[in-house]
Amino acid sequence: MMLYADLGLNSWGVFHVGLMNTFGISYGQATQVAGLGVLFIAWYMGLPPGLGTISNMYLIGFFIDVIIRWGIVPRSNNILIQSILLIAGMVTIGAASYFYLNPKLGAGPRDALMIGLVQKLDKDVSLVRTAIEITVLLLGIAMGGPIGIGTIITAFAIGYFVQLAFKIGNYDRNSQHMNLFELVKYLGDN
Repeated sequence: MMLYADLGLNSWGVFHVGLMNTFGISYGQATQVAGLGVLFIAWYMGLPPGLGTISNMYLIGFFIDVIIRWGIVPRSNNILIQSILLIAGMVTIGAASYFYLNPKLGAGPRDALMIGLVQKLDKDVSLVRTAIEITVLLLGIAMGGPIGIGTIITAFAIGYFVQLAFKIGNYDRNSQHMNLFELVKYLGDN
């Protein structure tokens, strides 16, 4: 929705387009490559990957390519429709973050980085997410990724949508997720 709002990509989108331009890969593949890199950063911070981490890293990129190829999301040149798509995309990301994190089977790479920094710095989700978004945006711009007004809006607003979803769902930002090693042990014991 945020991509097809055509008001400017979100920060990660700018970064992914920068990767696309730099390495000649698809948008979905760029999300997977970025996810792998962020996975290692989060793991270094003490958050080993879980089933949710690996699933998120692969499936998000896969489904982005499918949604683009199949034209599932409508496009419009109407600024009202574009604004609705942009806001709906941010609401969806906030809600989806809560729903897939709540089972505690591992955060996706980007969310693992966010959660790790929230826990280590003891700062609000909105502040940490905004700092990550701005950092990624600057890296994406440096690689030639495009920006627009929607880019700026999402860079500063997406953290609040995620924090709001966590608050509504009563998500404990300090909860521990089951990593792959723990999952394998659990399955082996049962």
